[in-house]
Amino acid sequence: MKEKLENLLKERIALLAGERKQSRSSQNERLMKKKKSLKQRGGHLVKVMGRGNIEKMTEREAIYTIHWSFAIKHGDQFYIEEEVERRRADFSSGELIGDIELIVPSDGELDRNWMVSDTMRSWPAFRYDRLKAVQYAERWWNEFNPSYPKFNDDCTNFISQCLHAGGVPMWGQPERTRGWWIDGKSNWSYSWTVAHAFMLMLKGAGWTVEVESPSELVMGDIICYDFEGDGRFNHNTIVTGMDGYGNPLVNAHTTNSRMRFWNYEDSTAYTPNIQYKFFHIKAR
Repeated sequence: MKEKLENLLKERIALLAGERKQSRSSQNERLMKKKKSLKQRGGHLVKVMGRGNIEKMTEREAIYTIHWSFAIKHGDQFYIEEEVERRRADFSSGELIGDIELIVPSDGELDRNWMVSDTMRSWPAFRYDRLKAVQYAERWWNEFNPSYPKFNDDCTNFISQCLHAGGVPMWGQPERTRGWWIDGKSNWSYSWTVAHAFMLMLKGAGWTVEVESPSELVMGDIICYDFEGDGRFNHNTIVTGMDGYGNPLVNAHTTNSRMRFWNYEDSTAYTPNIQYKFFHIKAR
């Protein structure tokens, strides 16, 4: 079974590298979207590397991860994009019969309301250190800081940590529907962990400005995603770099990603109705 997974990984790497013709298997659809998106924006996939790790294996299934590394040339710039994909392979009589990506469901607290208050604009004064926020995002993009709680749907918790590492002070404790804060590993505001509440917090805070285009963002700024376009935002990322044409590259959790192109067209959650919000953090 392990050998069959290793062969499957080798086949997917060969497919991305152009050494093998595309199959009809849906398991490769997202990776081919990534390759197509890169080509459309003038980039070139120089090298693909994949490292597998089996989390659990029985006679019928294996839960495993693939740590992808993509060496990319974009304009005059080279950079490494990384992503961790979690999958389940199904077996029957020792034969591989299925292989799917495991999608993390949204946190149940997503449905809770969070109201923006005018008093958000009286947030304590601070100076935002973009470098420290980005350094934190780089350090923890594929790990969980033990000082904070860990969630399956961890994207907003991670971005909140990045902002706090950059000097954004907590505010509003102990009311969970007010401000932005966390207290240990058992109590926090909805805006600290829930994607839509976090977006509303950024929109109401006096230290951000919503801009129209990703080209207006710099490192340390935030992008919010409404994948379905239904008005309920469900993902957040932090800008950690730029490609060869000045487009943002982002880090994120849940599907742990590093230096990923900002628009998420290669995501399984992507739909043609996707909406974005771009927040520039004003330096003080």
